[in-house]
Amino acid sequence: MDDPSRNQNLSFPIGRRQVLAAGLAGLVVVSLPRRVLARPSLEEAINTFTGGAEVLDGRVRLELPPLVENGNAVGITIAAESPMTAADHVRRIGVFNEKNPEANVVVFQLGPRCGRAEVSTRIRLATSQVVVAVAEMSDGSFWSSRASAIVTLAACIEDLS
Repeated sequence: MDDPSRNQNLSFPIGRRQVLAAGLAGLVVVSLPRRVLARPSLEEAINTFTGGAEVLDGRVRLELPPLVENGNAVGITIAAESPMTAADHVRRIGVFNEKNPEANVVVFQLGPRCGRAEVSTRIRLATSQVVVAVAEMSDGSFWSSRASAIVTLAACIEDLS
C-alpha cells in the first residue's frame, strides 16, 4: 500500500493539469497573414537569387517551345555566352517561372571545368506563362533571357490565385 505521507514529500514545480495545458497549447495552429504564406512573385524570386543586383538582358539563350501540349514535361535548354575559363565563367544558372506553385524551378551550379555553359532539363508548367533564366557570371554580373509558353494541358495545378 502507498503511504499518503510519502507522496507529500515529493515536490513537483508544476502540476499534472499544467503539463496537459502546455501540451494542448502546442497544438494551437498559428494563423499567419496571407502575405507570409503567399508564393513569391517572379521578380521576388529573381531578387533572392541575385541578392538584389541588377539583371541585364543578353548573354543567355533560353530555348522553350512556344506551344506546349502537355505541361508535365517541358524540355528547356539554357546556354550562356562564356569562354568558361578560370577567369571568366558562369557560376550559376537559375530558372524561374511566373505561375507555378513554386517560383523557383532549378538552380544549376557551374564552373570553368564544365567546358561550356549549357544545360538541358525538363520542367513542369502549371499553365501558360513566362519562364526566365538568369546566369551569374564569375565577375558578379547577372544576365537573363525570357520566354513565353502557351500550355494546352496544364500540370501541377493548385490554387494559383
